[in-house]
Amino acid sequence: MASLGIRGVTKRFGALAVLENIDLDVEPGEFIVLVGPSGCGKSTLLAMIAGLETPSAGEIRIGGRVVNDVPPKDRDIAMVFQSYALYPTMTVRQNITFGMESRRVPRAQQDAAVARVAALLQIETLLRRRPAQLSGGQRQRVAMGRALVRDPALFLFDEPLSNLDAKLRIEMRTEIKKLHQRLGKTTVYVTHDQVEAMTLASRIAVMHRGRVQQFDRPRIVYERPANMFVAGFMGAPAMNFLAAEVVIADGRPALVLSEGAKSAPLPVPPVGPGVMLRAGRRVVLGIRPETLADAARPHLEPGSAHAVLDGIVEVVEPTGPETMVVVRLGGREVVARFDPDAAPTVGERVSLGVDLAKACLFDPDSERLI
Repeated sequence: MASLGIRGVTKRFGALAVLENIDLDVEPGEFIVLVGPSGCGKSTLLAMIAGLETPSAGEIRIGGRVVNDVPPKDRDIAMVFQSYALYPTMTVRQNITFGMESRRVPRAQQDAAVARVAALLQIETLLRRRPAQLSGGQRQRVAMGRALVRDPALFLFDEPLSNLDAKLRIEMRTEIKKLHQRLGKTTVYVTHDQVEAMTLASRIAVMHRGRVQQFDRPRIVYERPANMFVAGFMGAPAMNFLAAEVVIADGRPALVLSEGAKSAPLPVPPVGPGVMLRAGRRVVLGIRPETLADAARPHLEPGSAHAVLDGIVEVVEPTGPETMVVVRLGGREVVARFDPDAAPTVGERVSLGVDLAKACLFDPDSERLI
């Protein structure tokens, strides 16, 4: 188990800056997820931690030791790749022990390590098979076994589940979480899947255009996103954004929606300490679909931050346990969640209850959380 420190790390390929001034501190035993869209720089950052790429500027420390010039084999890390990277002509056992053979580890130690890892990953019956005889999930277990057998200070995962089908991804995600709970090893995991990030991480680093947009616990990232990019990227369906303007109603700030959506003045969501909202200020109201729902639902009883919005149903999407409904509010479409038994029909006018205490307010120019 080791700490990981990243200070001012920048990576350029010629004139192109792929990463800009990245700062991250990872505590021993944490499970950190780097998440973001394709091309945001997350895999490049992982490659630099592994020693497969060299920073153009900045410093990387593993266990307090600067490793910028340390070769990958001497960094005490193990990496699991997206493609599994198994040797097709070798058995599962040979794939797992290949690194130990190269380091001339005694046979007895190899046997003990293979037995330990095979039991941990439940692949004891697969040791004599070759990769072509394995399913995708079994190959991923073998790839993890090859990393685990080294007992490294730091685990690195580069989108390890992206080649699996949806059901298997969920199963393997659970296995990886159980594995971390058992071993407690410091882990850095790269994915573009925000559900993987939310379910696995101790803390999430949301990346966009080569920069870390927010680095915090999953609940904070979801409930108090640092900016509109994070708010829109984390969550499925994404957060709804409604243009609004600050007004003064009954002597206190309130919101009125723009773009033709008619409503009484709405309560103001929580804002940062010391923030003063003056009349006429333009803002963006962010509302998660789960807080925008059928106003008739029992748990949506009116309160000080409760409001009701009326709109026309445009699309109904059953998902099984709930139904997603696209509703037009003035000139903007929003997504709301309905119970399947109470789902409306296309063209129907509906009343949506929303708890503004769980909403967010953003600046339309900087796009940052207010």
